[in-house]
Amino acid sequence: MTTEEFERAAAVAIRALPAFFKERMVNVAVIVRARPTEAQLRKLGGGLLGLYEGVPLLDRGHSYSGAMPDKITLFKDNIEAVCRDGRDIKSEIRDVVMHETAHHFGITDKELREKGLY
Repeated sequence: MTTEEFERAAAVAIRALPAFFKERMVNVAVIVRARPTEAQLRKLGGGLLGLYEGVPLLDRGHSYSGAMPDKITLFKDNIEAVCRDGRDIKSEIRDVVMHETAHHFGITDKELREKGLY
């Protein structure tokens, strides 16, 4: 899958997020990178499919303002490595977008499964 096709699939996944998430996601950038940086690998290990970097909404206090956007990164090469075909890649992108978006809201994987969102 080309980077452009991957980015389009990510955009589709973002548009498919539940309205609750889309209406409340403010100041969040979603980007695609080929793979994690060396620093990310050292800190978080290999096999990283996505990464949320920021301050979850639940952890923001009254003094939270003027911050750089939170960032969700999708790691194209790693996602493709765990998938069989384009359809599988698109499905994995949806799962990773949901997973990382949940971190922005302070939602755990267990809660996502219980709500039928993951």
